[in-house]
Amino acid sequence: MARWLLARLGRAALAAWGIASLVFLLSRLLPGGPEQAAQPEAGDLSRPVAGRQSAASQALTQQALRQRLGLAEPVFYVSRVAGPPVTWRWNGLHNQYHRWAAQVLRGNLGQSYRNGQPVTTLLAHAIAYSLPLAATAAGLAVAVALGLGLYLARTPHGWLPALVRTGLAALQVTPLFLLALVVVLLFANPDALNLLPDSMLDGEPATGLPALGYWLARAALPLLSLVLAVLPSLTLPLAAALHDEAALDYATTARAKGLTVKAMLWRHALPNALLPLLTTLTELLPTLVAGTVVVEVLFTIPGSGRLLAEAAAAHDYPLVIAGVLLTAAVRLLSLVLADVLYFLADPRLRPTA
Repeated sequence: MARWLLARLGRAALAAWGIASLVFLLSRLLPGGPEQAAQPEAGDLSRPVAGRQSAASQALTQQALRQRLGLAEPVFYVSRVAGPPVTWRWNGLHNQYHRWAAQVLRGNLGQSYRNGQPVTTLLAHAIAYSLPLAATAAGLAVAVALGLGLYLARTPHGWLPALVRTGLAALQVTPLFLLALVVVLLFANPDALNLLPDSMLDGEPATGLPALGYWLARAALPLLSLVLAVLPSLTLPLAAALHDEAALDYATTARAKGLTVKAMLWRHALPNALLPLLTTLTELLPTLVAGTVVVEVLFTIPGSGRLLAEAAAAHDYPLVIAGVLLTAAVRLLSLVLADVLYFLADPRLRPTA
């Protein structure tokens, strides 16, 4: 088991590294690099002095910027030399990819092109907002899904269960950004309820209970948006699995021995119904991590999703590559966690060697 787990983690690490390497190489080969993004356009009236620069001056400025950003070296170990005939040149270890890989292996993800700050510092500050938000949303979504799933399996007929299923189906086909906008218009609109703030960038109290109340109030709408977005994908399969388990012989025997429907579902049907849903549960955190991009931009939360969206718009490639590496690692680790949970839930699935 330990050998299998190490091999699985090793494959996940190699896959994450391959994805990050591909993004790194594409960021260097695509047009419109960071040195061009930092240069003002000639028609930019907001910066008239830069706009009047000669072509030679702009070329010198761009060359100096490339030297400062470390973009003057070859991109990879080999590069193509224009022909005719077309040939390939070996660049050795003095290339951008080798320098980036060596820095990443030492824990250095580089500096941001926009402000020169270390990428690890920026990501750590942003994750301090995103991780509690995603983890809390995951916990709330699982708890609500368990309650709704047991309710729908216990009372499959009636107008209220039908209304709940209809609402969940409607939520499942609604995009997250639309859900978040509806939540804002309902609960943070002066013309509607106007119960909660729609931003997390207002003044913050010092410490203690006021600070806790501040965060709870400002996290309520983002949490509600994320929970509503993932709730149908958890509840509907769970309710269907519980309904199927309740029709089996062991459930009928448990009911014949005097167990109530609620006790039978909780003690006997739920453990069996959760087994097919372990992959869905482990996919929950990567889904929420992806959803935080929309929520953080809309609610002005200084988290990792908003940070990476702004970095992509500004061609801040060190931040983008670090974000891709982090997202790929979370995604691949969730798949490893799903396998481990399957082995713990059903010993028959464990590897023999």
